[in-house]
Amino acid sequence: MATLSTTDLGLISWSEAYAFQQRLVAARKSGAIGDSFLLCEHPHIITFDRNTNRANLLASERVLHQKNVELRPTNRGGDVTYHGPGQVVGYPILDLGNIKHDVGWYVRTLEEAMIRTSADFGVESFRVAGKTGIWVHAGAAEEKLGAIGVHISRWVTSHGFAYNVSTDLRYFDLIVPCGIADRKATSLEKILQRNVPIEQVRPHLTHHLAGLFSLEPRLVSREELLAELAQIEAVGTPRG
Repeated sequence: MATLSTTDLGLISWSEAYAFQQRLVAARKSGAIGDSFLLCEHPHIITFDRNTNRANLLASERVLHQKNVELRPTNRGGDVTYHGPGQVVGYPILDLGNIKHDVGWYVRTLEEAMIRTSADFGVESFRVAGKTGIWVHAGAAEEKLGAIGVHISRWVTSHGFAYNVSTDLRYFDLIVPCGIADRKATSLEKILQRNVPIEQVRPHLTHHLAGLFSLEPRLVSREELLAELAQIEAVGTPRG
């Protein structure tokens, strides 16, 4: 079985994680590496794509500065999104050319990994027609537990998903999450009404993501990843 090299970057700035993604995407396109998966948390940041309606950003840049929230454009889809501590952010770098040439299927598969992870914690989550991500019942409406925004170039994926574990949900009030005005965000801790250590959630997401793509997860430390990328970029040596 092909492997999925998985690296937990811990708490890392969005810009630094994006630089990791760019390096991995370039190496994946050249065939120097296999499929990879980055897991991380970000300090408070709001990202938006080129099609975002700026009305979906509810706070001024002055307010964002006061709250120490960074604001950055991105090349993923998914409109405007908040990332912050307590949220597992997953960045799969996969060559869909070797898996399946179907963007919709890929997005549904990311949703399925989060749905199965939620079920592991006793939470029923589901898809809502026309609304990307995963949702839970909240009275007569739904609340969003996990968001998705991806970029695909020459069938190599980047960006990915954000799964709320112990996220401070007040920060979502600064935006219209994913451009959906009538739905709120939620978290695993809010649903379960108990503490959920984020380190307990990451292995479930990794297990389900790898399994759904028929890959075997292989843990790679941040130091190993940096050394491998440096070697590839210096001499073009592929993984063994």
